[in-house]
Amino acid sequence: MPLTINRAVAAIVLMLGLAAPVAAGPFEDARAAHGRGDYGTALGLLRPLANQGNATAQSNLGLMYDLGQGVPQDYAQAVKWYRLAAEQGNASAQSNLGFMYANGQGVPQDYAQAMK
Repeated sequence: MPLTINRAVAAIVLMLGLAAPVAAGPFEDARAAHGRGDYGTALGLLRPLANQGNATAQSNLGLMYDLGQGVPQDYAQAVKWYRLAAEQGNASAQSNLGFMYANGQGVPQDYAQAMK
C-alpha cells in the first residue's frame, strides 16, 4: 500500500512539475506535453536529454517506463533510467530505485539495496 501511495505522489509531483505554461526549451516542452497527457511528445523530448546525461530527464523517463506512460510498462527500463539519475544524486530517482529493489520490480528483490 505505501508503495502505491508513494508512486501516486511521485506521479502527481511529476505531473504538476510538468505543467509549465511557458516553454523555454526541450525539457520545459517535455514537461508541458506530459502535463497535457501527450506522453509520446514528452518521451521524444526527454529521451535525447536523458541520453545526454540529464539526471532530471533520466528520472522522468524512468517514471514513464515505471508507470507505462507513452511506452509499455517496463520495470527493467525504469530501473536503468532511475539508476543513471540516482548515480548523479537525483533524490527522486534514488527513492524510486529503492522502491524497485524493495518490491523486486525490474531487479531481484533486495532489501539491502533498497535501503541504499
